Amino acid sequence: MDQAEQRQIQVAMQERRFTDALAICSHHLTGQPKDPDAIFLRAVCHRSLRRYQQARDDLALLRQLAPGHIRALQEEGHLYRAQDNLEAALIAYAKATQANPALMASWKAQIEILLATGREEQARKLRPHFEYLLSLPKPLVTVMDYLAEGKLLKAEELCRKFLQAVPHHVEGMRLLAQIGARFSVFDDAEFLLESALAFQPDNILVRMDYVQLLRKRQKFEMAQQQALHLLNQQPDNPQFQSLYAIECMQTGDYDRALAYFDKVLEQLPNDPITLTSRGHALKTKGDSDAAIDSYRAALTAKAPHGEAWYSLANLKTFRFSDADITEMTRQVADAQLMVQDQTYLYFALGKALEDKQDFAGSFDCYRQGNNLKKAQSRYKAEQTTEEFKRQRQVVTPELVASLQGRGHRAPDPIFIVGLPRAGSTLIEQILSSHSQVDGTLELPNILSLVHSIRRGERFGEGNHYPSALAEISAEQYAAYGADYIRDTQVHRQGARYFIDKMPNNFRHIGLIKFMLPNAKIIDARRHPMACCFSGYKQLFAEGQEFTYSLEDIGNYYRDYVALMNYWRRVFPGQILHVQYEDVVSDFDNQVARILDYCGLVFEPRCLEFYKTDRAVRTASSEQVRQPLYKSGVDQWKNFDPHLEPLRVALGSALTDYRPST
Repeated sequence: MDQAEQRQIQVAMQERRFTDALAICSHHLTGQPKDPDAIFLRAVCHRSLRRYQQARDDLALLRQLAPGHIRALQEEGHLYRAQDNLEAALIAYAKATQANPALMASWKAQIEILLATGREEQARKLRPHFEYLLSLPKPLVTVMDYLAEGKLLKAEELCRKFLQAVPHHVEGMRLLAQIGARFSVFDDAEFLLESALAFQPDNILVRMDYVQLLRKRQKFEMAQQQALHLLNQQPDNPQFQSLYAIECMQTGDYDRALAYFDKVLEQLPNDPITLTSRGHALKTKGDSDAAIDSYRAALTAKAPHGEAWYSLANLKTFRFSDADITEMTRQVADAQLMVQDQTYLYFALGKALEDKQDFAGSFDCYRQGNNLKKAQSRYKAEQTTEEFKRQRQVVTPELVASLQGRGHRAPDPIFIVGLPRAGSTLIEQILSSHSQVDGTLELPNILSLVHSIRRGERFGEGNHYPSALAEISAEQYAAYGADYIRDTQVHRQGARYFIDKMPNNFRHIGLIKFMLPNAKIIDARRHPMACCFSGYKQLFAEGQEFTYSLEDIGNYYRDYVALMNYWRRVFPGQILHVQYEDVVSDFDNQVARILDYCGLVFEPRCLEFYKTDRAVRTASSEQVRQPLYKSGVDQWKNFDPHLEPLRVALGSALTDYRPST
């Protein structure tokens, strides 16, 4: 729907000419019957004309076409309220404000309904946020709204314009920092929050955002200190106790984290969010049985708690009972369920039915879960293909020759790259079992550097990457390398080498080799059908948006193979390809090969990687705590009848996925 049509409809609705507005919507929908904005406006018109069934039908259609349409949640609340179904209206309004805290009408309606039904205490708890929105300048409320809707460029433009007029407005600075974090421009976001705290040291919202940003930057000790600052101000505040517990988890202090989660539960018995977080801590620590008990307790406290169901599934070694499957099936069909909970449940059901060998039912659940995620994603496969192509155009053999050996000379990093679910955690666990290697995390440093090179003066402006790689001096590359070694020191335990296991670093091998020419790079690869389908059925915490459709993940794998083939040509002999299937079938020799490439003497403990006691935070955490097994190699074949779109997308990579020697 173009702006002129939208304006026509809005004017007609403002003048209460709902029949005219409805006619414009209907005319537009004859040509574009799946336009979610037009369907939403038609629902509003139907409700305003008291055509409640038509409005309900439109909102049901909207849930199918655009599950993440936030204003549809608010409109459901208006519809239920118009029909005097106040309890259903409250649920819809609460879901709307959870998805978009800037929806003032939903906050106001909740308070009015609660007061009208004698629930003054509940209304009192909601009033502070409503009053906070009323106190904000209108442009910043709009910025919050844009952020919730994912309209980041509009949010940035309006927020910057506001801050030009009111330079030191702390809430404006906080919101601009949130925008920067969404663009992964963490340096600027951190500076904004530090500046905001200098103006208002006691601003709780700013400090909480600062903690979360430091965590994203993996500055875990600083984040823990900031969380402790909040806790010291209000030692009995369960929100601050929980935040501190989460930061203790990040620094590996699981006993302290669990102690603080228990303190929260003393004040908020059976709180499902705390019980789930506690389960995560126990899982990462390696206590699977206790983690299961905690997730189960969360489900007892709140049955439709999708994250707890999925957390059980994500243990990989856990098996659901028939009663679990019946209950999840019942819950996922609830029209009142939040999209996020529904997504969790579909992926959990997919795993449960797969274990029961109901592969058709399992695939349908994975498909529906991925469809919900894709409906909220802005990923475009053609943009990725174009970026990979530009890497090959910019990082030419001539540029590589001109910068040969010119960066920072440290040999410390071992980068494990590839696609998710390709066996990188297994390789990391093998290497981390060596006395000379520190296992760390999926470090964000390279991606953060890429974002700082990519952007212009504004977070979302311009795209100077990878073209800028040809313009950066050898001295600057050396400085980048030195900064990387310094900034990652916090994750190391004193070994000579350390691992950076961020999979998507394969996209930036040119940059990595220019800044750290002696870094080792291991390309963890897996059969394309196995790798892609394993990614498709994994619900990632964030990123990896290419996994939400078989076509997208197939295209991504094909582009990955083409780019890695290019890197091997321009950096000959500097990248080790490790095929997961080879590791499974010829384990001892493959371990020896990996150690030899890294310049490490053989240590028997590398063959017993599953005995190594360390926190593992990826989806494979339970799998790498047991001896290697072969049963997972061909699991994808159980779903073969459903995977034709993946085969087509993979094209030649389906057979040419191993690099030529």
